[in-house]
Amino acid sequence: MPPKKTSSNVPIYQIKVTLKGLRPPIWRRILVRSDTTLGRLHSILRRSMGWTGAHLHQFAAGRTRLGGPKPDHGQAVYEERWVKLNQIVTRGGLRFRYEYDFGDGWLHDLLVEKVLPPEPDQQYPVCLKGRRACPPEDVGGIRGYAGFLEAIRNPDHPEHKHYLEWTGGEFDPEYFDLDRVNQVLRFL
Repeated sequence: MPPKKTSSNVPIYQIKVTLKGLRPPIWRRILVRSDTTLGRLHSILRRSMGWTGAHLHQFAAGRTRLGGPKPDHGQAVYEERWVKLNQIVTRGGLRFRYEYDFGDGWLHDLLVEKVLPPEPDQQYPVCLKGRRACPPEDVGGIRGYAGFLEAIRNPDHPEHKHYLEWTGGEFDPEYFDLDRVNQVLRFL
């Protein structure tokens, strides 16, 4: 399915997505239509960051939790596929949170930096910029990722070979491929 072109009257949100708790930060800057459902935003975020989508997730805007169908984590969560981004975001400067993988606890800070008019013939979503590679799935959260990085940087580490095999032979934590991210986003 080809990406949607924006009609002339649908505002565009410029959102900076930052994975919390890591230094230097891992982040992406994306443009999305304001009428995007949170279910679709989840797909955009996970693909922009590099997550596979194999884990539960939720959004938090103030005290409101929004997530996928049948979340089983002990709190009331509104169904994300019925809520549009412009229902929780009313202006630039608003922050909210996206949590991916409740076991690893990857928290993302989402900042709506700007509300923009759509550009003619521009396809959305699109990633404008980003920094650093997303941690591998199931690495064990922030602590696990620190241990993973230590192991892959040290050929004498007992887990070095295992981790390199696990990630397909190599992992560069500084690498970010903007073209690849946008190629993936084209089909959302």
